[in-house]
Amino acid sequence: MSAVIDDNQVPKIPDLALAHQRFIINQGPVELREEAKNKLFEAIKENNMAPFYKVMVEELQAPFDQALYDSMVAKNEEELKKFDDKAVDAEQNQGETEINEAFLSKADYYAKIGDKENALAAYENLLKRSITLGTRIDIVFTYVRIGFFFNDNSLVRPNIEKLRELIEQGGDWDRRNRLKVYEGVYLMSIRDFKGAASLFLDTLSTFTSTEIMSYQDFVKYAVLTSLISMKRVDIKKRVLDAPEILEVISDIPHLEDFMASLYNCKYAQFFRSLAAIEQAYLRTSRYLLPHMRYYIREMRIQAYAQLLESYRSLTVTSMAQAFGVSEEYIDKDLYKFIAAGRLNCVIDKVNGIIETNRPDAKNAQYQAVIKQGDLLLNRVQKLSRVIDV
Repeated sequence: MSAVIDDNQVPKIPDLALAHQRFIINQGPVELREEAKNKLFEAIKENNMAPFYKVMVEELQAPFDQALYDSMVAKNEEELKKFDDKAVDAEQNQGETEINEAFLSKADYYAKIGDKENALAAYENLLKRSITLGTRIDIVFTYVRIGFFFNDNSLVRPNIEKLRELIEQGGDWDRRNRLKVYEGVYLMSIRDFKGAASLFLDTLSTFTSTEIMSYQDFVKYAVLTSLISMKRVDIKKRVLDAPEILEVISDIPHLEDFMASLYNCKYAQFFRSLAAIEQAYLRTSRYLLPHMRYYIREMRIQAYAQLLESYRSLTVTSMAQAFGVSEEYIDKDLYKFIAAGRLNCVIDKVNGIIETNRPDAKNAQYQAVIKQGDLLLNRVQKLSRVIDV
């Protein structure tokens, strides 16, 4: 059927590259916006996306080309009539499978031209028919892609849950792996970096979901979500030494430098890499831009904590030199994180020294026992009063 093509490759319906261009035009770096706008409208014209053209013209308050719009509408109607004719012919001369194929092709066409409402209605009607489990699963995958395309989490979240249920009923190996990628993208978009990293790393060697993103983008997101959410020992084992990552990491600017500099404690290089990652990947990703400030902050805390763990005390001067920044910057940055309880150290302003005060695990356990004991005693006393009464 049209939902799946050869070699397990799913067609880009809808094409998420256009959603990326739309994001760049509205929220991306200013210097990239004009090129994104040109690419978006070229694709709209090439694919006769009349419904999406109307949406984008209104959104960008761009000049409306009535002649172009009418031409695209005519071509849309012509294509849709072909699908209707095919369905009628299938009903008269063929079987249920051919009828369903015609309906699916029409639904896919609506999705391809950016007609969200008609696409969802067409898929919904198809789901009510007698179709195979595989086709049913592929339609729900398309729902999720439409959700990603229109940035509509109310479509993404419930349909990922539905996919889990359907795949448990009999989804094949490829669809199980595809679901991990889709769910990983969703978790990344809502800042569950740990959950996203786990799913991305699980599918590094089985990735086929090029309808969502390229393999290089997939590796990029796997690395970025892993570094912020995993322990150092796991990063070494599952990321730095992963053959799938090593195979392509050199083709992704700044990423290897970012990953290796943190692990190898080259903090000045890490700070430079972090700035490059922000510009190249966080500001240009519709999934990560909403979490950019959080990501940058957490990676700074991680690097500071990693250095401080190695010393009982060190001078502000030496820490500033390690990170390639001024003493004023380090003093100000550390103060924020210490005050928020994110770093276990104190700054001796008089002597210009940072002293670490690692939490004592045994002492923490002792305090927890005391606290729980007090709660238990209070409950016993309350209970005794009730019994006495």
